[in-house]
Amino acid sequence: MPRRLRPTRLEHVVDGHVLRARLSAAALDSIGNEAEQRSRAIEILKQALFRGRMIAKERLENGASGVETARLLSGVTDEVITALYDFTTVHVFRARNPTEGERLCLLAVGGYGRATLAPFSDIDLLFLRPYKQTPHAESVIEFMLYALWDLGFKVGHASRTIEECVRLSKEDFTIRTSILEGRRLTGDERLAADLKKRFRDDVMKGTGAQFVAAKLKERDDRQARAGASRYMVEPNVKEGKGGLRDLHTLMWIAEYLHPVDRPEDVFKMEVFSSRETKAFIRAFDFLHAVRAHLHFTTGRPEERLTFDLQPEIARRMGYGDRGDAPAVERFMRRYFLIAKEVGALTRAFSAKLEAEHFKNEPKGISRFLPGGRPKRKALDVEGFYEDGGRLNIEGQEIFEADPVNLIRLFKIADERDLDLHPDAFTEVTRSLQLITSRVRRDPDACRAFLDLLARGKRSYRTLTLMNDAGVLGRFVPEFGRIVAQMQFNMYHSYTVDEHTLRAVGVIGDIAAGRMVDDHPLAVSIMPLIEDREALFLAMLLHDTGKGGVGGQEKAGARSARSACERLGVDRTKVELVAWLVENHLVMSDFAQKRDVSDPGTVAAFARIVENPERLRLLLVITVADIRAVGPGVWNGWKGQLLRELYNATEAVFRGGRGSDAAANVLRHQENVAENARAVLLETDPAAMGWVAAMENAYFSAFPQEDLLEHAVLARRAAIQGGAAAEGRVRPGQNAAEIVVAAKDRRGLFADLALTISSLGGNVVGARVFTSRQGQALDVFYVQDVTGAPLGCENPRALRRLADALEAAGKGDALTMEPRRGAEQSRAAAFAIAPSVTVDNEASNDATVVEASGRDRPGLLHALAKTLAESGLSIQSAHIDGYGERAVDAFYVQTAEGGKITDTRKVNALKADLLAALEQNEATAPAARAGLRRARASVAR
Repeated sequence: MPRRLRPTRLEHVVDGHVLRARLSAAALDSIGNEAEQRSRAIEILKQALFRGRMIAKERLENGASGVETARLLSGVTDEVITALYDFTTVHVFRARNPTEGERLCLLAVGGYGRATLAPFSDIDLLFLRPYKQTPHAESVIEFMLYALWDLGFKVGHASRTIEECVRLSKEDFTIRTSILEGRRLTGDERLAADLKKRFRDDVMKGTGAQFVAAKLKERDDRQARAGASRYMVEPNVKEGKGGLRDLHTLMWIAEYLHPVDRPEDVFKMEVFSSRETKAFIRAFDFLHAVRAHLHFTTGRPEERLTFDLQPEIARRMGYGDRGDAPAVERFMRRYFLIAKEVGALTRAFSAKLEAEHFKNEPKGISRFLPGGRPKRKALDVEGFYEDGGRLNIEGQEIFEADPVNLIRLFKIADERDLDLHPDAFTEVTRSLQLITSRVRRDPDACRAFLDLLARGKRSYRTLTLMNDAGVLGRFVPEFGRIVAQMQFNMYHSYTVDEHTLRAVGVIGDIAAGRMVDDHPLAVSIMPLIEDREALFLAMLLHDTGKGGVGGQEKAGARSARSACERLGVDRTKVELVAWLVENHLVMSDFAQKRDVSDPGTVAAFARIVENPERLRLLLVITVADIRAVGPGVWNGWKGQLLRELYNATEAVFRGGRGSDAAANVLRHQENVAENARAVLLETDPAAMGWVAAMENAYFSAFPQEDLLEHAVLARRAAIQGGAAAEGRVRPGQNAAEIVVAAKDRRGLFADLALTISSLGGNVVGARVFTSRQGQALDVFYVQDVTGAPLGCENPRALRRLADALEAAGKGDALTMEPRRGAEQSRAAAFAIAPSVTVDNEASNDATVVEASGRDRPGLLHALAKTLAESGLSIQSAHIDGYGERAVDAFYVQTAEGGKITDTRKVNALKADLLAALEQNEATAPAARAGLRRARASVAR
């Protein structure tokens, strides 16, 4: 970390006396030439402002604190603006005999009023006058505003009388908050003093509850816009949950209820405890430092800590790699721990606020809280009571007397569907040291926790509360190691702990039947699962191996064994949980990267899983894991692939031990195909040719209505010259589905992929089938450049793509190139090592080629073209994406219909595919912009 610098004196950065002397000299040198005076003044002020910002930047990079930097920047801005005011009122529009009505006062309001400014923040100014606007005041204000704009400031401004300020503050809470933070810069002192008195007497007095309610609602609305979770991996430092604005809200409320002359005086009013004051100052300083680095790095008021900026900000804040922990992930973990601390501060402050104002204003704040003034209700559990619909405790003594109560508290809250009272939450955070190794092994504590986890009414909400309070990580240290841990990749939208808790919540919803429309199979098999406790334990512990030694899966299994043994779980269950954690990625890997219609694939998966109970558990865990990654990651075709794999594997187990797994799969496919053919022919007798030509595996891959549509499309292809295509956007899906029927040929898939890319589509999934007569049916799942289903807003775009795919399917000459567009700077922040594997064991009759590397427009085409140019035909393709990384698997055969067995050809193919993957990797925008790149975490 950079060493801490001692604070610097403002006059050593910008000397106000020297600055005013230079401005006066420039004015005297240009008497009679107002344009020259203005021009020279602007140049002098620009130099002072630039010097001040550069010194602040240099000091920040050498260890100055975030708050010191913000105050220095505010001080520099003060000097520039007050010097400009003096120049304007003395040399440009001097009032020789000013009247009472020509008095003017300039105040910093809003964020600038707090005297903590980010490098490129807006500045808010209030020109305060006693009466109506005078020509002199109007001239001064206009000159200053134009000058400030020329200096590069983005200025929010108002010119008002005291009466107008009072009236508007009563009507508008934004204006009220702005004036609350008002700070006189220069001008008439009496006006500033009068405004302060009138504001306190006529606006603030007796309106504390009203102001608190408005600010808390404003906070909730803001967080909903910015992202409700404080653990989103590209946080908004200013507006996001756990960010600076949350701290500002606490200060606004504290200042309003305890009027002080300076914001920092709030800490002397016993609003916060000594511990909370230190936490507040620590968070305030850290967030200001991050924000200042963001502004200086980008040269603009950037508030989002995006992927492309995270490695650079980590470097600037002095973080380095440590063991297996990259610098960027260490920095971001610190960020999320700070955000978590801000959440705890908010709860603690809310508790004090409520206690004080129910005592002092019995008819005030209670009107703005649910249910009015809280009512105390005794519970049949000693030491606990219901307080206005929330669970509270008699005092911290109940934790000291029996630390197991720290676990019971959350179980009782869940059982009785109660929120936790802020008082109770605060006492919990102060008692965490009581959760010792003895408590972690206490049978009552373990039983209460396991019951809450596996049988809780609202597991996600209660476990999240436990995590926010610090109890979950303290009671289950294995989970504690992943608290606030961020994975540096674009696949995961949340920190590891938040993702895990969301996954547990998804299982809870599945178990309660709330997801029957999205996951009918998972909901239907849930009652068949024999060990729910093992299921929930495995989900809670599934990612505890991240960052561990020996690989995520192995480390996770060791971690799971340790946790389960300490929780008193029996040996059989311990081994089941450990197996589930070690293999929690297996089902998604088989479903998304392998051909689930291949009997060899299913047989290999069945050998790993071994029995139906594990299969059921693994399906539910896989669904929940994918759903909890982030918005838009789960989709219909992933669900279909998992269903296919589940049904085929279940058929293997129905065949009994010792039976041929592959033969069982073939029998299952034959039964499904026989039923599907019968239904198809009954509905559409003309589909006889199509039905007879398709392999059995095809009929397991799609719903019955899709099979019928495919038959119609294939006939249309035969009528109109060899190819037909149709696209649609299914409700609730995050990608358009485009089906192409065409005569198969080498290079067909590559041509179709090029066509999609050239028209702005991004293939996020694909399935390939070929009939016995050489008719190809390729199904693509396509998004537009924004990540939305292609054509969802413009159906003509989908029709245009379908027409282009028909032409490509017919073999019309292609003159298009993949649409490059602007490279995404977010993805460019990741250094991604490409890889290629060639596997001749995964399939009985094809070679499986898996290529992994940076996703980009046209990548699928480049890979498919490379395979075609190598003389290989694609039997099936399995396209998947993990944020910035694409993982594409192809089942290929040689021209003779066999596998690639020649070692030289295998090595040549690997080299050619790696060359396709590495294209543009070295010229990413992050490198061109001089920003640091970091190795992407494995997206698992």
